[in-house]
Order: sequence, then structure tokens, then C-alpha cells
Amino acid sequence: MSSTKIWFVTGASKGMGLALVKKILAGGARVAATSRNVDDLEEAVGKHEYFLPIQLNLSDEQAVKEAISATIEYFGGLDVVVNNAGYGQVGVFEEITDEYVRRNFEANVFGTFNVVRQALPQLRQQRSGHIINFSSTAGFFGFGGSSIYAATKFAVDGMSEALAQDVQPFGIHVTAVKPGYFRTNFLSKGSLGVNSVNPIEDYKEQREAQETAVSAYDNNQPGDPEKAVDLLIRITESPNPPLHLFLGKDAYEVARNKISSIQKDLEAGESEATATDFS
Repeated sequence: MSSTKIWFVTGASKGMGLALVKKILAGGARVAATSRNVDDLEEAVGKHEYFLPIQLNLSDEQAVKEAISATIEYFGGLDVVVNNAGYGQVGVFEEITDEYVRRNFEANVFGTFNVVRQALPQLRQQRSGHIINFSSTAGFFGFGGSSIYAATKFAVDGMSEALAQDVQPFGIHVTAVKPGYFRTNFLSKGSLGVNSVNPIEDYKEQREAQETAVSAYDNNQPGDPEKAVDLLIRITESPNPPLHLFLGKDAYEVARNKISSIQKDLEAGESEATATDFS
């Protein structure tokens, strides 16, 4: 699989982002990749003729603007923007403090918004491009014990859906990726945010069950990241890439269960709920 596209990938020093960058470079494309620690990024990826590593705090919009400009100047353009940076936040809603909520939104939502906002002028000017935003299965169905993470990913999903309509006249595609569980370090210590500053006794059983489940899933996730990034690269070559890309059998199961549940609610409430218009 070869390509001459120019990519900009955030959160590229580990996990799905790292796997994607390595695969892109192996296929001959150009890649600007970002991380909060550029040394970790360079060590993970290695030296490559078509690789531009960038140290970047996505919360700093001016720095994001400079990173996008550096990419365009270095490679001569920009074709695919991948917003992969972010982290999971677990815990029941009442136990998660405002500080932790805002941190998760800053990383998962506002960092993504900054990148898209700064990339769009180039994509509009050239009348082409593809923006890939990493949402999550939790951006389609809110799992108990992950209310804040779900809120961030629902935000990314909703923004992507609306953005796709805004930029369609300019030949720009948008894809919201909703992975299930893939075998990366996403659930490992240092990657997963856990807020237990104010544990509430009533939630003890839920908290312990979640800790057990996370521990059991860590390094045992069913999804293969290599196969996932292969698919991501393939959709960038399609003239009609999907807006919603669910990844993994578990993601499809969650999506279909929610769709079925919504359909039941629609049918059960339709008679009364559609009688609320002015007569």
C-alpha cells in the first residue's frame, strides 16, 4: 500500500497513533506527527526521510497553528488530519471533580477543535482533504462509569457530523472513528485517568467492579491495532469515505444494541410524543 499523501497525526508516540504513523511511513507517505514529548516520539518512530516530529501541547492554539504551518512548509501541503490524541477517564459522575472533567475535555475535545480550526484554511484553499477524528464506541453509547469520557467523545462525534456538512462543498471529507477495545496501552496506568479523590461509599461496588473489568481487559483487548490502521489508510483512498466508522466486532455489537433500544423507545412513545405540535 503506497501513497504520497501528507498526513498530520496527533498523539503519535504510542497506541493507535504510533501504529498508524509507522504504517503510513512504510507506505511512502509523508507524516508530521505530534506528541507532548518529542523525544519519546522520535524514539518510538525512529529516523525517517518523510517524518516530521513535532512537540506540541494541543491546548495552545497558537502552537497548533505553527505546527500546521510547519507541516505545510516542510512537505508542501496537507491531505489527511488525524486527531488521535486524548485519554480515557473512568469513574462515576458524582465522584469526578470539575478539575478532572475540564482536563479530559481539554485533551479530548478542545485540542481536536484547535487542530481542525487551524487545518481548515489549507484544506479549503486546495478544495480537498480528509479529517479523521477519533471518537469512541463510548461516543455512541454512554457506558456506566465513564460519563465524562463519554461526554467528550459524544462532543467529538457530534462536531464531526455537523462539520462534515459544513465542509462538504469544499471537497473535504470527515470521518468519526469509533473503536471498540483494541490492544494498545489505552487501559494501562499512565494512559487512563482515574479520579478517586472523593470516593463515595454508595458507589464502592461499582468502582471495584470497574477496576476489576479494566484490569482484566488491559492487554487482552480483542482488536488488532495493525488491522485497524490498515483500514484507516484504505478509507483515505476512497472517493466516498464513511462519516461514521465503527471498528471492531464489539463496537458493532454496542451500536446495534443501542439502535435497537432507540427503535423500541421511538415506537413505544411515538403516539404521544408526536402529538405535541400545535394543533
